[in-house]
Order: sequence, then structure tokens, then C-alpha cells
Amino acid sequence: MKKSWKKGLAALLMAASVGIASAAGGSLYEKAPIDLGDRVSLQRGAQIFTNYCLSCHSASGMRFNRLTDLGLTEDEIKKNLMFTTDKVGDVMHAAMSPADAKKWFGAAPPDLTLIARSRGADYLYAYLRGFYQDPTRPSGWNNTVFDKVGMPHVLWEQQGIRAVELDKDGQPVMVKDEHTGLMAPKLYWKTTGTMSRTLPDGNVLTKEYDNYARDLTNYLVYMGEPAQMKRKQIGYVVLMFLLAIMLPLAYFLKKEYWKDVH
Repeated sequence: MKKSWKKGLAALLMAASVGIASAAGGSLYEKAPIDLGDRVSLQRGAQIFTNYCLSCHSASGMRFNRLTDLGLTEDEIKKNLMFTTDKVGDVMHAAMSPADAKKWFGAAPPDLTLIARSRGADYLYAYLRGFYQDPTRPSGWNNTVFDKVGMPHVLWEQQGIRAVELDKDGQPVMVKDEHTGLMAPKLYWKTTGTMSRTLPDGNVLTKEYDNYARDLTNYLVYMGEPAQMKRKQIGYVVLMFLLAIMLPLAYFLKKEYWKDVH
């Protein structure tokens, strides 16, 4: 009975650790360098989102005027970020209708308000950098973290084009990834983009595009919970209040109650 109890506890702890690792993206994805305190990054991310994502994806839980929390004025929002509505108090609805999206892509693109909370920042950061050309797909594109993705690579001009090697039968060549140990498509750089360049040794430097993807990921994380930074600040203040004021009061009160006992 005792042994079975210990085995059950060990299994429960193992399952919990696996669940935590999965929720955090595990070791499959590189850690996304997000910083919700970086307003410049969040502003760039909001611009990327409205310019490239809002054409197909909605963010129905986010209003344009909430971007004033990032240091933008309503005039700046109207001039640079609003392309689907004229009212700054409206939510971020996609320019494309769901019916057209389903007809062209096979399914309506998901709402992205809570995508960072459901998928995780590490996943999104890897996804934005994981597109490659795949002639076996209807759109001509695939993704290293979302196999058989229906979305085309809208940022290919910035990143450049990676393509998958094909075997003699016209099928993608698969190799073992040295980081994850999983099978992955064998890719090569077809062309560089406006935010990538070829080094003298033949490797491609993508740091500028990686920062671009980081800004968009940063904004998606912010959009999932715009009050997160304020909530944390309030939490720090409450903790300081408890430690600096309530804890000494509780200590002296305890001494007063127990002075006759000790």
C-alpha cells in the first residue's frame, strides 16, 4: 500500500512537471526576449500588428484607444494605426470578412486577442521566424512549428525566403534537429530580405528581423492582458505595505498579547 502511494505521488509530480514545461513552451522553442516595460518595442509591435495582421486577424478584445497606455496620442493612433475603422474607440476588427477568409484559406483566421496567453510568447516568437517555402502546400508556405499551416508568410519581404529541400519524388527532405532531436524539414536560404543579410562565411544574419518578430510578439503578449504591468506594480506596492507596516504591527501586537505568558 505504501509503495503504491509513493508511485502515485511520483507519477503525479511527473505529470505536473510535464504540464508546466508544456505550458512554458518546454525546451522546443527559444526563449522570447519580451519586455512589457519597453514602450518603444510595444509601439513598434502595435504598428506591425495593424499593418500586417489586422488585414485578416481581428483582436475583438482590444480597442484602439487603449494604445494611449503605450504613450501614443489619439491623433497618432488615427493617423498611423487605424485602417479598418474611423472611430478610435472601436475594437480591432479585421478588414477581411470571415466568409472571404474561409473561402481563400480554408478557415477563418483566429482572433488574436488572447493568442499569447493560449500559445505562449516562446511559441509565437518561433512561429514568426519559422516560415519557409514549401511547394507541396496550397499557399506555397509552411512553418517549422506549425506543420501544414494555412497562413502565408506576410513578412517574407523583411525576413527573406527560406525554402525546403525536396527529394527526387518532390517531397520535403526531413532531418533530425540538433537542438530538439525531432525530425524537421531541411531548409536553405533562397533570398535574403530587407532585414537580413548574407555574411562572408555564407551564413545569413537575421538579427534585425528577429527584433522585428520580438516587437510583434511583445505587443501580442501585452494585448492579451493590457493591465498586466499595472497589476504587478500594484502587487509590489501591496507587498511593500505588508512587509513595511503590517508585519511590524503584527509582531508588536503578538508581543503585547504574549508578554504575560513569556
